[in-house]
Amino acid sequence: MTNTQVHNGLNQYLIITGSYWAFTLTDGALRMLVVLYFHQIGYSPLDIALLFLFYEFFGIITNLIGGWLGTRIGLNRVLNIGLILQFVALAMLLVPTEMLGLLWVMTAQALSGIAKDLNKTSAKSSVKLFVQKGEAGRLYRWVAALTGSKNAMKGLGFFIGGLLLTVLEFRGAVLGLLLPIFLAILISLISLKKELGKTEYKAKFQDIFSASVSVNRLSAARFFLFGSRDVWFVVALPVYLSTTLDWSQWQVGTFMALWVIGYGLIQALTPKITGNFNPSHPSGQLANWSLLLAIIPTLIATGLSNHLDPKSTLVLGFLVFGVVFAVNSALHSYLIIECARSDGVSLDVGFYYMANASGRLVGTLLSGWAFQTAGLITCLWISALFLFITAGISILISARGITEPDSG
Repeated sequence: MTNTQVHNGLNQYLIITGSYWAFTLTDGALRMLVVLYFHQIGYSPLDIALLFLFYEFFGIITNLIGGWLGTRIGLNRVLNIGLILQFVALAMLLVPTEMLGLLWVMTAQALSGIAKDLNKTSAKSSVKLFVQKGEAGRLYRWVAALTGSKNAMKGLGFFIGGLLLTVLEFRGAVLGLLLPIFLAILISLISLKKELGKTEYKAKFQDIFSASVSVNRLSAARFFLFGSRDVWFVVALPVYLSTTLDWSQWQVGTFMALWVIGYGLIQALTPKITGNFNPSHPSGQLANWSLLLAIIPTLIATGLSNHLDPKSTLVLGFLVFGVVFAVNSALHSYLIIECARSDGVSLDVGFYYMANASGRLVGTLLSGWAFQTAGLITCLWISALFLFITAGISILISARGITEPDSG
């Protein structure tokens, strides 16, 4: 690869990263706004979880279709469609307060969910196209940087969401989120390479379902990994902090923001962390990190059951969880890009993130239902169960190794 190709690839990578940042900032802020505002006006935890039902459900469908769509019309167009849909979703929430009923907000969240996964699939898939085959180190660093910085921006979005709700209230907060999305749309339309990611062959619709053992096992592990996080993260923890520990909206938003920002920074540093602990290929480390992660919610739940101070137990426990979860997530994000087919990368990435969205959907619904019926400790035990299943699948992945499927 010539210096010019590397430079052009880096420029395109930075444009995609910037667009992904803008989207993720608004997505994180919107999620915090919805959880805190609708809890404030009297929605139950299960009702709040239902607000995200369409967000996650349509994410499942979008990841499958989005990967196929990227091969047909180009990943640049998929990214732009996602940005435009996010703008529309935010605009829908500017209606008078009395119109913000359950179905209306669920519909807006559905559009936001579609937008998120179009952005994620196109951004993650594009990275492989900018790195020459055989440059595994560069790919690992670029994927980790994209994933980590994205999650840091999501955490910043949580912080901004809590702050804007406090200062500007709901309508003013939503209005303020339209500007970064509008700017991202303009920059992406002007600067992003055309026809990015279109395949030389015409991918059939059935190609969205992966035939790769590596992709299927990674997808199964991803389902349980993200289900294990969202079962306590989406509804249970913010509502518990607000009601049981009597934290203000500002405090809840700040804690969630710092958690996700720290999580993103650790993801970006994962190549250094995993290299320091073990120089072997990342697939060989997956099982160890997964087992370590499974132990953490087990210890938190045990501590709370034995009446340890809930504030200290939760804050310390979830900080440790965030570090280990970040490494697991970054390893996954790299491995799926590495083992995805070269021509039609978005097909495998889309299938994989379909599993991610499915896990988030299950985790979100369990977060509302389990917390409302049995409390935070039950959510943590479910998280631990999901993570031990993740570890079991990761052992199979580590034993087999990662292989790239044939193109076409």
